[in-house]
Amino acid sequence: MPDGTDIVYRYDGSYQGFLCCVAESCNEKKMPQAIQLLDEPQGSLFPLRAIETRPGLAAQVERSITERVSPEVKDMVRRGFLTCMEEKELNLLRFILLGYRYGAQVIGLSTNDVVHRLDKALLYLKNEAHYSLEFLRFAECGGFLAAMLTPNNWVLPLIVGHFCERLNTENFLIYDKNHGMGFVHRTGARERGEFFYAEALELPEPTEEEERYQELWRRFYDTIAVEGRINPKLRRGNMPMRYWENMTEFQR
Repeated sequence: MPDGTDIVYRYDGSYQGFLCCVAESCNEKKMPQAIQLLDEPQGSLFPLRAIETRPGLAAQVERSITERVSPEVKDMVRRGFLTCMEEKELNLLRFILLGYRYGAQVIGLSTNDVVHRLDKALLYLKNEAHYSLEFLRFAECGGFLAAMLTPNNWVLPLIVGHFCERLNTENFLIYDKNHGMGFVHRTGARERGEFFYAEALELPEPTEEEERYQELWRRFYDTIAVEGRINPKLRRGNMPMRYWENMTEFQR
């Protein structure tokens, strides 16, 4: 593993940019003090180094992880970049360097702090993606369906495939309010979907018909409840409260 150094990398926040930080660390044989976004306040007393994002170099790094470690480790790094793990970039860099040292066996080093931290973050990502699939609610917005979510992790890339398959005949949009990231799916002569970034997004007011359907759904939710068996604690366990703000049945 590279020796420590008193320098802070700053990059554009993209996955390709992070892989270029990995290349810089390996080439210099030095571990940075931190890896920050370019637009973060410069609060560090250490020297700063801006890392240029070079797609070709990023592809080389990812290929080296696949060949020198394993495809599974490459997938763990990709998914790890979607997590909200503290000091995510630095921990992923350490994990990659461990992989170069131990090969595919790095996955089994569960007692290592770096590997344990990543395993924990990936489990959180997986669970949150599952909850997002379960609790996402679409509304008709005049020609397309729209849904909002507020996850802690970047779950959108993990869940859009499910909805593209299930709603392949619909125009729809999913917007992640916490990360300013959205996905739009369009039908037509050639079905296509694409991600976009926006700091905020205002949707059209729901139509009268949509409001009626939402009210029917809330009434159905209330009606099927068995009064004598209502268990708020169990409901909060199976349906965490932080998802409620985007669920139709809780919008009164």
